[in-house]
Amino acid sequence: MRVRRRLRPEERRQQLIDVAIGLYSRRPFEQVSVDDIADAAQVSRALFYRYFNGPADLFAAASRFAVDGLLVRLRAPRDGTPERLRLGVEEFLDFATQHEAAFVAVVRNSSAISSETGTLVDEVRHAILDLVRGGVGITGPAPLVDLTIWCWAAAMEEAMLCWLRDPVLGKDAFVDWMSRQLTGMLVATARHH
Repeated sequence: MRVRRRLRPEERRQQLIDVAIGLYSRRPFEQVSVDDIADAAQVSRALFYRYFNGPADLFAAASRFAVDGLLVRLRAPRDGTPERLRLGVEEFLDFATQHEAAFVAVVRNSSAISSETGTLVDEVRHAILDLVRGGVGITGPAPLVDLTIWCWAAAMEEAMLCWLRDPVLGKDAFVDWMSRQLTGMLVATARHH
């Protein structure tokens, strides 16, 4: 028989989210069941379903919580354009490393899990767009620059997926390489104006 602590509803919901983040950081979404979550949280299945409609609903809430933390880190004020970009890439890589299974699930299957997880990917890309635009001093419309940054963000996500599987570069070298990739792409874009 489970012995569970009585928590306020918002605390219980957060407990389930915290447990899910821990499980998703070690195993992919499809390998985490309601029973796994309930057991780890020491609650019943019925209590789980009081807070979430199912695993996809909890995954979306856990992803939202983790991504909100990433967005705060990406939006933190930074000095200096090259260092600002480098720190942003490093924050993103740290997030992907800390939440590897969840990161892989969100990037690879975001819209298949739920529409909310697809929205999360777009929110992160918009934060990256704002970070880079602010770093290079762009305030007005620049559609080709925006497209370049958006493409780089998608390429960075894929590169991180590859790096998580097989880190062919050390962390610092990877962060520098990704930062230089964006610089090269922006230089090429500038030549088209």
